[in-house]
Amino acid sequence: MDIIKLVNLTKLYKGLRAVDDLNISVREGIIFGFLGPNGAGKTTTIRMMAGILRPTRGKIFIDGMDLEKEPSKVKGCSGFIPDRPFLYEKLTGMEFLRFLTGLYGLNNSLSTNARLIGLLEIFELVHWKDELIEGYSHGMKQRLVMCGALVHDPKVLIVDEPMVGLDPKGARLVKNIFREQAAKGRTIFMSTHSLETAQEVCHEIAIIKAGKVIAQGTVDELRQDAGVEGNLENAFLKLTGEKGTGHERPLSSS
Repeated sequence: MDIIKLVNLTKLYKGLRAVDDLNISVREGIIFGFLGPNGAGKTTTIRMMAGILRPTRGKIFIDGMDLEKEPSKVKGCSGFIPDRPFLYEKLTGMEFLRFLTGLYGLNNSLSTNARLIGLLEIFELVHWKDELIEGYSHGMKQRLVMCGALVHDPKVLIVDEPMVGLDPKGARLVKNIFREQAAKGRTIFMSTHSLETAQEVCHEIAIIKAGKVIAQGTVDELRQDAGVEGNLENAFLKLTGEKGTGHERPLSSS
């Protein structure tokens, strides 16, 4: 079942097509990688999916609902993790999460409190739950934002550059959490510049260039489409028109 559908999605900035007639379908319960060079339209697409930007035209469907027509319902079943954490730094970690539960209309019950503690434990922040956020490291702030995106138990996570600012231990923790969330049936739509991360955790990948999808499939399918051997980096560079790193074979004539 497709839980995310982008239909003819387009965003114009003063005549520039940042996103150009984008059509993507994402199956439920997978980690979907969204890759592309700088300026390809990844963050613009992510922000439209999160309801921050309004498309010039086209449709966004999440869990069968039209974001334009039912924004509250769509946001109620999706979570957004931006590339930079925006937090109220005079709150403690726990106060911030309780603030978010209020925004989502969740009761301040024992079960809700237990869920918040559980999320803090998963992201290894429980020991700092009563510390002011201004004292958190960047990586801790990023993990707290991820906690916040999960407080309402969303079906879909929309993620922009999740590994920015994370040390190797934190990056590994987040990769494992994403795998666990997908195993529970959640869908993760993840934009990243880290080809290694995409190759390691994504079930399917779309590559975008100049606002258009130029390739989509598994890592093996992308390598086959590009006509290269080796890792995802070789396929990405070939498909986006950059100089490869070797081990390429000629493209077939088909």
